Amino acid sequence: MSDSAALSERDGLSVSSRARRARIMRRNFANPALEGRRLFAEAFGTFFLVLVAAGAGVVNAVVPGSVGRDAAVVAPGLMVMAIILFMGAVSGAHLNPAVSIGFAARKDFPWRRVPGYIGAQLLGATVACVFLWLMFGKVGMLGATLPGPNISDLQAGIMELVLTLGLMSVILGTASKAQNVGALAALAVGGYIALAGLWGSAVSGASMNPARSFGPDFVLLNFSHYWVYVVGPIAGALLAVGVAFVLRGPGGDEPAILAAQGRLGKETDQAH
Repeated sequence: MSDSAALSERDGLSVSSRARRARIMRRNFANPALEGRRLFAEAFGTFFLVLVAAGAGVVNAVVPGSVGRDAAVVAPGLMVMAIILFMGAVSGAHLNPAVSIGFAARKDFPWRRVPGYIGAQLLGATVACVFLWLMFGKVGMLGATLPGPNISDLQAGIMELVLTLGLMSVILGTASKAQNVGALAALAVGGYIALAGLWGSAVSGASMNPARSFGPDFVLLNFSHYWVYVVGPIAGALLAVGVAFVLRGPGGDEPAILAAQGRLGKETDQAH
């Protein structure tokens, strides 16, 4: 067999293998028996993210000076890194309504699954804040994200938009076919969250996540600034989708879909 013929055969097998994996992936993600696991994973992961992110302010109110600003903004990044590594293959580890919406807009995630994911994320965030309330009382504003002193809601919203633009760009970039970096995506995303918090938290709290901000506001029944943490992150995520299109073209490639939807399910295929 000539080299060109061998190469052609290998390419054909590669295309066939990718098509087979795509069929398996779509069937696994469409399997309703696995949806409960994915939703539980999103709620569980968001619980721990908000427990750390909101808990820093609560613990610092109970034990003044115990948690510095640097630690308070780095800890959520480390937690997200850990969550992506331990459950990213189950649900994609969105942990954030803006991320779910961004993945769907990029065509890496089905729109019909977005409401369930968002509901699970909001539930996980609320349970985390109820836990903090029962443990320590309603202290430290339960870690609510608020505009900083002398910062208007508009300024905070723009900051949230810009920070989430960067976050979603990192997520989409590390998940794409062009730059699929596997487990190192956890390091990139967690590192970005810590970096964004280090310079942006004094302005807006560096939430970048409507679920993270929802938990404290819901338990405190105070949504006076919540729009900032819905409009800013979602607008930033959608803008990042546009940037990704300019940089890499349309989405929907296999590595990105696997990153967004997880790999839960048996990798078996049967002839039809």
